[in-house]
Amino acid sequence: MSDSKNTGAVNTAIDANHHLEGALLPILHQVQNNLGHIPADQVGIIAKALNLSRAEVHGVISFYPSFTTSPQGTNVIEVCRAESCQAMGGRKIEATVKSALGVNFEETTECGKFTLEPVYCLGNCACSPTVKINSQIYGRVTSHSVVSLIENLRQAGDQK
Repeated sequence: MSDSKNTGAVNTAIDANHHLEGALLPILHQVQNNLGHIPADQVGIIAKALNLSRAEVHGVISFYPSFTTSPQGTNVIEVCRAESCQAMGGRKIEATVKSALGVNFEETTECGKFTLEPVYCLGNCACSPTVKINSQIYGRVTSHSVVSLIENLRQAGDQK
């Protein structure tokens, strides 16, 4: 995405929200919704508009897991790393997904179809281990079932 498009989206979000008390979060949400991420090179513009330091804005972005500073893949796969999932084989699921995608946590595949993210509880502990793919939660996943889910997404993407 071009820098001018990014700057335009950021300026639109600032214009729409700068007057609000606590404007930073509404601005960040609008930018994230419009661009799919908050470009790191735009943090200074947001900071200046709100009379904040770049570090303060970056701190908020890095604190909330819903904000990202790089584009996400078409499909976001979150692997639960909480204690319950770990106790029920979560590390094997992590290794399987990393191997199937060829990426580590917080990376996107070269084709742009998949982003792999760690998550520290999906609220599905009774059905551990759990993964979330886009907005769908899958419990009691196995290495076989999670690879099957990934392959189904690959095939669906190839048919478009």
